[in-house]
Order: sequence, then structure tokens, then C-alpha cells
Amino acid sequence: MPKASDLKKGAIVEINEQLYMTRKVDVRSPSSRGSNTLYKITFMNIQKKQKMEQTLTGTDFLKEADYMRRRLQFLYKDDQFYTFMDGEDYNQYTLSIEDVDEAAHYLPDGQEDVLGMLYDGNLIGIELPASVTLKIIETAPAIKGASASARTKPAILETGLVVQVPEYLSEQEIIKVNTTTAKFTSRA
Repeated sequence: MPKASDLKKGAIVEINEQLYMTRKVDVRSPSSRGSNTLYKITFMNIQKKQKMEQTLTGTDFLKEADYMRRRLQFLYKDDQFYTFMDGEDYNQYTLSIEDVDEAAHYLPDGQEDVLGMLYDGNLIGIELPASVTLKIIETAPAIKGASASARTKPAILETGLVVQVPEYLSEQEIIKVNTTTAKFTSRA
């Protein structure tokens, strides 16, 4: 059973026999000496798609949901859904655009190593790898001799994500982007 202080964005817990995904965790440290640190957590009910906020202390326990994790590959996106495939049994699962949310910026077609969370045979959420490789679609021209400087420029990637990249990079280059910080890490 995880403590409230251990919850991270994307964690799935069971509250009142309903599954909730952690959407946001705000940590508040009170100014008085004897007070506990408070965690204001925003949950999303997976079945009903309703928000719920709770304020918990760091020592409050939550019941971990009973779900399976499977390694998936992102196949494609249509008007309403993102489609993923299990590489072992070739089952396909879909998630709505609202459920994918900000992770869409890190899902080029064919992206592998996406962890899918399955409950009763249905995909209820995904976890991204630590970094993904994306192609630069649009950026200012590369500047020769700029490798020694630490200056950056904005670049639009194939998924629409905009990141700051070093000046020496040009269009069509493939880079690695950290999925938690949305920052350039290296060339691929």
C-alpha cells in the first residue's frame, strides 16, 4: 500500500472500490513546527471520468489498484483514439485523446517501450519511457562553429512538441527528449 507521500503522477489507486489515476500532486508545507506536510492530490476516476481532490498527510495510506502492466507499441492516432498493440499477443487497445493527454507529444508512430496499464482486459493508462527519439521538423538554420556555445533555439518536433535545442542542430536531425522535463538530452 503506497503512502500519500509516495504518489506520483499516473499512479493508479483504489478509493471506495473505484479506480483513480493520480493527475496532480501539490505538496504544501505548513509554517508551524508541529504540522504535517499536506499533499493535495487531484485524482481522475477511470470509469466515470470525474475529477476528485483530496488533501492527505504524508503518512496516509492508499490501496494500490490491482492491474497489469504490459509493454505496448503505439500504432496510430485517428480522430478520437490512440491505438496501441501488445507485442506478445498482438492484442490492440485504444485510449481516448483525453486519456492520453500530454503524453501525445511523445508518441510518434511506431513508438515502442510504452507501458500500458490493463484492468479487466481494458487499457486504462500508459507510462512513457524516460526518453524518446523525435525528428526535428522545423528550426532555424544551423550555425557553423556554434558547438562551443551554450545558446539554444526553438525546434518543432514531429509530434508538434516545441523544445529548446543547441544552435548546431538542423532540420531532419533525430534527437532524444526527456519525457518528464520535455527537454533536449542528446542527438540520437
